[in-house]
Amino acid sequence: MTTLEEIRTASERGDHELVLRLTDAVLAARPGDDAAHEYRARAFLALGRPDEAEQHAADAIRLDPEEIRYRELMAQVLSAEGAHRDAAVEYGRLAAQPGMGVEAARRAVRLAPRNGRAQLALAQALARTGDARGAFGAATLATELLPGDPAAREALADAHWLAGDDAAAFAEFRALAAELGDAGRRRVMRKARTLYRQHAGVAGRLLAALPPVFDLALRRGWVRIGA
Repeated sequence: MTTLEEIRTASERGDHELVLRLTDAVLAARPGDDAAHEYRARAFLALGRPDEAEQHAADAIRLDPEEIRYRELMAQVLSAEGAHRDAAVEYGRLAAQPGMGVEAARRAVRLAPRNGRAQLALAQALARTGDARGAFGAATLATELLPGDPAAREALADAHWLAGDDAAAFAEFRALAAELGDAGRRRVMRKARTLYRQHAGVAGRLLAALPPVFDLALRRGWVRIGA
């Protein structure tokens, strides 16, 4: 019986036709083998047959939707087909995954530099790594491409905070707190309280320790950072 180790070995040495023959045998016996679909998709992609590669990449995703590797493969296939916008969307989804963020987001931006969601994903990924300058640049472009979008505005506020422009970050968090739904409002309120505590004296820190009171004060404009 053909094993995945045999398929892996054939793939690593670039014998794509053999990979197709071996995976054909595996899938005849086990149609639900997602790894076999992955290897088959990669072989078709290497042979310049992206339509068939897309079919098997989609099968792998259907069988294991949580496997990041399969979604990255789909993005590569879409890019090879010239569907750069769709590939950028797929890379944007990948950018939200831990450990893949910056790499996936940069690929999305290279494929579609005027795609606001791709720029947003890059800004968020760079912020997670502490790259203030990169995050600010991507977030600024995201807000231009997605005017008024709350996620883009929050990413820009995060970049301001990371870059040390705390007053601008706090002002945007306050504005967003008045506009977002419950989950989003709680998230930006937490950020605002943390930021406020970093600047407050004893009384201010006591205020920040009382979330309902602080949240009311923030919405009313009674607390601020800077002049």
